[in-house]
Amino acid sequence: MDLNGVKLFVQAAEAGSISEAARRTGIPLPTLSRQLRKLEDDLGIRLFERGPRGLALTAAGNQLASDAVPALASLAQAEQRLHDASGVAGRLRISMPPHLDALWELFRAFRRRHPAVTFDAFVTDRRVDLVADGIDIALRVGEQGTAGYVGRTLARYRHRLVASPKFLAAHPLRAPRDLARVPCACWRSPGASVWNLGGDEVALEPVLVTNDYLHLLRLAEAGDVVTEVPPFVAARALKQGRLVEPLPRHPLPESPMRALVVERRAMSPLVRQFLDDLVDNAADVLGV
Repeated sequence: MDLNGVKLFVQAAEAGSISEAARRTGIPLPTLSRQLRKLEDDLGIRLFERGPRGLALTAAGNQLASDAVPALASLAQAEQRLHDASGVAGRLRISMPPHLDALWELFRAFRRRHPAVTFDAFVTDRRVDLVADGIDIALRVGEQGTAGYVGRTLARYRHRLVASPKFLAAHPLRAPRDLARVPCACWRSPGASVWNLGGDEVALEPVLVTNDYLHLLRLAEAGDVVTEVPPFVAARALKQGRLVEPLPRHPLPESPMRALVVERRAMSPLVRQFLDDLVDNAADVLGV
């Protein structure tokens, strides 16, 4: 099996069409098409179904893509390690939730120490499939969704219940049960409209649900709602007095943040080093 042909196959699969793959690679369309057909001939298997809307992978094509992407990445890392005295080089593919902006400083510091490293960050609140999506490390918050992976806990923290002084002047909150009668906004997920505050569960009728913590923060700062957000999202507004914690004696539950990998024994030096870096520094960078 020709390695160059496999690389071109992966590029065509990611591009969705041979013409787009030719544009991205700078390889003439007839040449690229010929090399893909040769790969299929060598394997004796059809990898693509070619239609008016582009390429669709066959079952065999999906299998080859799933196996080839991590293999090619490992080869690329091996090549770059030959040019990097530290042995830490290559592209690191990370999945992370959209509210972890504070971790970018950790990424920058890592690249200063290992300039042969590049990052490919997939920012999403979706729980990705590490194998199917080609992810080296997935950052996740919460107790759910870790089956089939191994990982390490980076930090444990509690979300903060927050509201503006203006809001609390109009809607005094003296106990958790008072939340049921004031405008609330919640994170968009199953069960998120029930807040557990120091063991007291309060069922809410939120005026808004969203998967954007910055939106929740802005609504609270505007005096429209009381809401709950991660501590590193609320830190500046709390310090500056734009927000306060109305029920500090009734804390929200603790949540873990984890870094997950598929298999610890098969980790490359790059993944292993970055995972160790996350464990050592993530809590400090996030301020939790």
